[in-house]
Amino acid sequence: MRVKQKNRISDIKWNLVGIFGKLLIDLLFNTMKIEKEGFEKVKPIISSGKVIFAVWHSRMLLFAYLCKGLNGTAMVSRSKDGEIAARIIQRQGHEAVRGSTRKGGIHALSRLIKKVKEKNKPCLIVPDGPQGPRCKVQPGIIILAKKTGYPIVPISYSARKIKIFASWDRLFFLFPSRNAEPYMGILCMFPKCRRKRGEKALNTA
Repeated sequence: MRVKQKNRISDIKWNLVGIFGKLLIDLLFNTMKIEKEGFEKVKPIISSGKVIFAVWHSRMLLFAYLCKGLNGTAMVSRSKDGEIAARIIQRQGHEAVRGSTRKGGIHALSRLIKKVKEKNKPCLIVPDGPQGPRCKVQPGIIILAKKTGYPIVPISYSARKIKIFASWDRLFFLFPSRNAEPYMGILCMFPKCRRKRGEKALNTA
């Protein structure tokens, strides 16, 4: 009985984390003027749903806001920080597949590939997560692109005034009421692309 009660309390806590996390992100970015650059070039690909979005770990906040409601699938680590991210993206309409390059990565990647192929859903990937090295692509996203045939659309952003935290990823925080400028590009990665070449292209995107 105590175990059930403890689990129930834990579920309530994490549900609240997801609800308030999404509300905070929405509140933050609803105060900003967001000017998209490069969006028109990739709009047909995004509209098809057959796309892999890639964003560095330090720029996840705006990325999560831009992609809400796309009904995508994201790989999220099994860490405590990953649980926070998973709860928030679930509230934003996405499905979280738990795993990372360090824990459960192969199994999670297999599940992700299967879900993508079955449902033709977009993927949301942080190629340098969950613990880096910062801004260095891990092989998982290249394997995903090769197995699905989906193109990779890298997303980044900047703003007039930002705060960069002293975390391993140098997390970007954008101040309210400032312009945010996301940049979108297209990097086509099809099954015949070599992994090393794909990693190099993403690292310089």
